[in-house]
Amino acid sequence: MPTTARERVRAELTAEITDAARRQLAEVGAAALSLRAVARELGMASSALYRYFPSRDDLLTRLIIDGYDALGAAAEAADDASAPPRQRWLAVCRAVRSWASRHPHEYALLYGSPVPGYAAPRDTVPAAARVGVLLGRILGDAARHGALPEAAGGSRDPSLISDDTVAVLGGEHPALDDDVRLRALLAWSAIYGTVSFELFGHFVGSVLDGDRYFDRAMSELAALIGI
Repeated sequence: MPTTARERVRAELTAEITDAARRQLAEVGAAALSLRAVARELGMASSALYRYFPSRDDLLTRLIIDGYDALGAAAEAADDASAPPRQRWLAVCRAVRSWASRHPHEYALLYGSPVPGYAAPRDTVPAAARVGVLLGRILGDAARHGALPEAAGGSRDPSLISDDTVAVLGGEHPALDDDVRLRALLAWSAIYGTVSFELFGHFVGSVLDGDRYFDRAMSELAALIGI
């Protein structure tokens, strides 16, 4: 939290800049995002804005981290750790879909077409992983409470799924083997695939009731994992 007047002013102006940049996303898309256009909207000199964001890529990175954090916060707020695992899974999936429908341009920045010339830095990874960490926690809790079928076992294949991903997807437990983790990773990516298909219009003419389809699809993903 900002503690000095200077820090508070900087935080407020940074928020104004990112808000204006989000409006730019809605109007022209991420590829056409312009620091000069943002500065012009705010009545600032471009040189003044560069003191906050030295380049377009710095501003994009901030928008991406903010977007992932907002999505993660929405998912975390929907989770009730005392509920059954399948109920928790569905609640989190619904929260992801709901956030995406309310913030389509920010979602497109996160999961849509790559921005030409931009490569997201490692700084974005912790925020990007928040939903995955939450899903992994649900999976791990289900394993520890005996809510998953007994795994086939077998030795772990370190070339299939990274150690970091194993830690995210419930950690080490007899009910979690490479087969379960692979299905969990598939389900994790399928959530975003389903949301993206709906948000970008690819279900038009195929799905008649979006709410029912989404809940059914997410239930099938939960069953795939064993939840």
